[in-house]
Amino acid sequence: MSVPDRIDRLRVESEVPLVLRAGNDRLAVRGADHLEQTDGGLRVHRLPERAIRRIHTEFFRSVEPQASGVRLAARSQASWIELTLRTVALTVEGDDPLSFWGRIDLVIDGRQHGSVALAPSAVRTVDFLTNSSTVTPGEPLTVRFADLPASDKTIEMWLPHDVEVTLIDVRADAPLAVPDDDRPVWVNYGSSISHGFNAAGPTGTWPAVAATTVDVDLVNLGFSGSALLDSFVAEAIRDRPADIISLEIGTNVVNHDAFRVRTFVPAVHAFLDIIRQGHPTSPLWVVSSVLCPIVEDRPGPTTMVGPPGERTAIAEGLPEDLVRGRLSLGLIRDLLAAVVASRAAEDPNLHYLDGRLLYGETEHEAMPMVDGLHPDAPAQLHIGRRFAELVLEPTVNTRERGD
Repeated sequence: MSVPDRIDRLRVESEVPLVLRAGNDRLAVRGADHLEQTDGGLRVHRLPERAIRRIHTEFFRSVEPQASGVRLAARSQASWIELTLRTVALTVEGDDPLSFWGRIDLVIDGRQHGSVALAPSAVRTVDFLTNSSTVTPGEPLTVRFADLPASDKTIEMWLPHDVEVTLIDVRADAPLAVPDDDRPVWVNYGSSISHGFNAAGPTGTWPAVAATTVDVDLVNLGFSGSALLDSFVAEAIRDRPADIISLEIGTNVVNHDAFRVRTFVPAVHAFLDIIRQGHPTSPLWVVSSVLCPIVEDRPGPTTMVGPPGERTAIAEGLPEDLVRGRLSLGLIRDLLAAVVASRAAEDPNLHYLDGRLLYGETEHEAMPMVDGLHPDAPAQLHIGRRFAELVLEPTVNTRERGD
């Protein structure tokens, strides 16, 4: 069957919940906001159209459709299942050459069953100077998982977290049906650390690890280079179902030198106010940055230096700049804790978590950040397990008890 014929076979059946129909088969699309119909198939998006129209930078526009946390779920007795898709990997003009192209992880009844590394499909190169990008096209990919258990089972194909994804077709040797799912929905917002930079695969990002540990339905709004308190992202969180919400804030505020004390505090309040319009009582956790030694006591911006393949980050700010209202991670943690404390009387379901409890000095010594900014794959696993232990497990248990 040709690619155009396969595209015609695939369509969106419903938006809420998001259901995909492939011929007579039906699959749930979890973790995505919507699927955009294009000439090449159905493009995955994690933010709604209204929010996407408000994105100004090409880099943010390019990481938004990267499918972190997005998976296709079906109930089936299939012994094989295959997915045809296009992927677009992201690089930056003048940056290190690409060393990744994404993976698809297969999970059956909650357990990892297989993982496939993808060959290149296409490459997008972003030029920061012109705020534009160009795409070098490539061919569609077909990934097949065979020798599946013969029993009735829930199949989840976790899409690659670090590339754009356009779906073309899904096929199996037995009917695919939408599985029941009444799990609490957890929406996480954050930076490249939440997006999963350096994770080994889509189920290895720390939000995916935390979600699968506690068995909650993940929506991952971690965006590399972002988490700058954009109001349109807060509105997107406000307008979608969410039983638990977490906001990882701090890393890119420093990396971009994006705020001063005077503007940062009201921006955090405004972000929380917008979310609370739609979720007035949902448990909401404000999570400060994990340890990052180069900006713990000094402001950014941060810059990558060194030869290709060996680049590491340095901070351009100095500790004495803090008296002028510039922000270090240490100061941001104090401000976030103060914001949460100031709202405690009116919002008892708002909580603060110091990110160093997830990855602090002990973790940095054992699992150092090779590039100075991003935890590596083992650290992503550790952060996810710690977040599950400190936040998700007690929150879900409290919710189930009705406290």
